[in-house]
Amino acid sequence: MKAWQITGTDGLPSLRLAQLADPAPGPGEVLVRIRAVSLNYRDYMNVMGIKGVTGPVPRIPCSDGAGEVVALGEGVTAWKPGDRVVSPFMPSWLDGGFTQAHAAKALGGAVDGLLRELAVLPAASLLALPGCLSFEAAATLPCAAVTAWDALVVRGSLKAGETVLILGSGGVSVFALQIAKLKGARVLATTSSADKAQRLLALGADAVHNYSTDPAWDEWAVAQTGGLGVDHVMEIGGPATLNRSLKATRYGGHIALIGVLTGISGDLQTVQILRKGIRLDGIYVGSRAMFADMLAAFASGGIRPVIDSTFSFDQVPEAFRRIESGRHFGKIVISPV
Repeated sequence: MKAWQITGTDGLPSLRLAQLADPAPGPGEVLVRIRAVSLNYRDYMNVMGIKGVTGPVPRIPCSDGAGEVVALGEGVTAWKPGDRVVSPFMPSWLDGGFTQAHAAKALGGAVDGLLRELAVLPAASLLALPGCLSFEAAATLPCAAVTAWDALVVRGSLKAGETVLILGSGGVSVFALQIAKLKGARVLATTSSADKAQRLLALGADAVHNYSTDPAWDEWAVAQTGGLGVDHVMEIGGPATLNRSLKATRYGGHIALIGVLTGISGDLQTVQILRKGIRLDGIYVGSRAMFADMLAAFASGGIRPVIDSTFSFDQVPEAFRRIESGRHFGKIVISPV
């Protein structure tokens, strides 16, 4: 099979196409032909060799993929060849609480990911694709969509009428917008582009702020809520944006920290968390059970993933340059076959 591998820490030049032996499923496993893969910023960080993120090399990147079953290991009866499936971000996290053991199985980082033609996966971890979802659409879900679901629905206990602030228009932010509207929430969004602002409004955002013309989006969010602050923030930036998120959040509000686009450490105004009684949740995707609940909600609610662009298997470096540019809106997809 063909597979892309991270071979060093020199960024994109270290990402190389390799010819590897076809894998075979063992007991309780399934061999899946990968039909589509999507990119997350985590994948970009791994490829770029960012300290504290990149795992051992060589490593096949990318956590998110969907495909069809081609072979079954001993004892597998729940699947048959031809079944359309998608894998969770952490195949061992089926339900219950998050543990270090589950983190050690995260695809594309701790273990080899799905940027390849064939992958062996635990049969118990897979989910069947609803008929309404293509391989490309399903491949966008395991990390970004489940993260947004965990942040807002599971940890956030989002209620109709509450206000959600999303930052930017990447995969998690767009899914958060769609989920929040599905749950009857009001959505405030930020962006640096007039074109993206229009697209966010078209997706259902109630108001959008362009931070390239006015960096004080925290003050804008507070003003939009009559001076109270928002109920939930989808915090994707990290150190350069978290203090503004704290200011934008109401007393007793909730911030889901789900990204580190501006770095992995920085100054934090902890007094704001204490004084305002803010709950700050670190979100590292979610379980298979959350994924299953989300799939059902998406199918019944008619939510369709927003795909920015699709690249062929030979265009993988170009796909990573697309996510590096920051010009994407929604998810970037690669089709191995």
